[in-house]
Amino acid sequence: MDLFKVYKLWDIEPVRGLGTTLWDSNGVEYTDLYGGHAVISVGHCHPHYVAMIREQLGKLGFYSNAVQNSLQRELASRLGKASGYDDYSLFLCNSGAEANENALKLASFHTGRSRIMCFSKAFHGRTSGAVAVTDNAALRSPFNSAHKVTCVPFNDIGSAEEELKSGEYAGVIVEGIQGVSGIHEPSADFLKGLRDACDRYGSLLILDEIQSGYGRTGMFFAHRHCGIRADIVTVAKGMANGLPIGGVLISPAVEARYGMLGTTFGGNHLVCTAALAVLDIIENEHLVENAAKVGEFFRKELCPGGKPLYPIREYRGRGLMIGLELEDGHEDMRDRLLFEKHFFTGAAGARVIRLLPSLTISEQTAASFVEAFRSLAEEGGAAKADR
Repeated sequence: MDLFKVYKLWDIEPVRGLGTTLWDSNGVEYTDLYGGHAVISVGHCHPHYVAMIREQLGKLGFYSNAVQNSLQRELASRLGKASGYDDYSLFLCNSGAEANENALKLASFHTGRSRIMCFSKAFHGRTSGAVAVTDNAALRSPFNSAHKVTCVPFNDIGSAEEELKSGEYAGVIVEGIQGVSGIHEPSADFLKGLRDACDRYGSLLILDEIQSGYGRTGMFFAHRHCGIRADIVTVAKGMANGLPIGGVLISPAVEARYGMLGTTFGGNHLVCTAALAVLDIIENEHLVENAAKVGEFFRKELCPGGKPLYPIREYRGRGLMIGLELEDGHEDMRDRLLFEKHFFTGAAGARVIRLLPSLTISEQTAASFVEAFRSLAEEGGAAKADR
């Protein structure tokens, strides 16, 4: 049997990691500024994280959700305090897509309505409902193309409010910052307008913080920069530093009943321990503050005085959720950063480099990336001049 080939793979196999450093099977060292899609929030193999997982695995790795699990209650309490949603409740699952799937169901259960609003360029996952609210028709099969979903222009509060007036919408789902589309922020006025419109027309506001949450933007959740609160918040990627987990933070206005939601593996002992270790490290090492500080360093160095460094066309994002849109003709920059300078980065299309490093990243490591980027840009500029 072979693998089902749905991924385009580089011929590199990381086999060891520490902090923001990776080593491949040939012993080559790389700097990781992507963290496997923003998953590695507290660095590879952090000693506190490793020790807590090792200890828990020696006691109990898994049992079902049919029994008491005090680790779940501890995680709910800690996450509520860290995020400012301590009066909400937590449902634990296995991934971001599953978190969004359950959030959409909860909105429908609560309101009795079946239609969902999403936004252009959104990405919310690959399960049936999550794909339906993702603005990419190529990801939808005929099976999951029948959901009642309306996609309206991103950052267009007028269009959103006009739709919500119908009273048909169970919920509105929006990312704290759009990631897969290339790092696009909702404006503060847009999010505030959505909050007001959802209240006015009886729809629930769902904030997808799967990539933008867990301190990445310099606040625990990106939507908190504009001061609003959501009815439902979904989390996953940075939550357990690589172990599969997702979470749904649910308003006290949404009433739970037995059997409404469920999961086999979600919230098991091992992943809860990993998530608690992550919260320990974020708090003890002041990583939310570090994300804000190093993010500002990246902005000043890559966009000095508000003018993007060549060949960057536009610098986007907050904190350590950064998008670098490149000028035409520089589509090879990401590959060159990897193979010539040994920096892992992400992409969104051919011309956007995404930086989503561990929140533990130092200014020294950030400076080494800036130096490598400048060097490649100068080489590219010189080559163009020669031609």
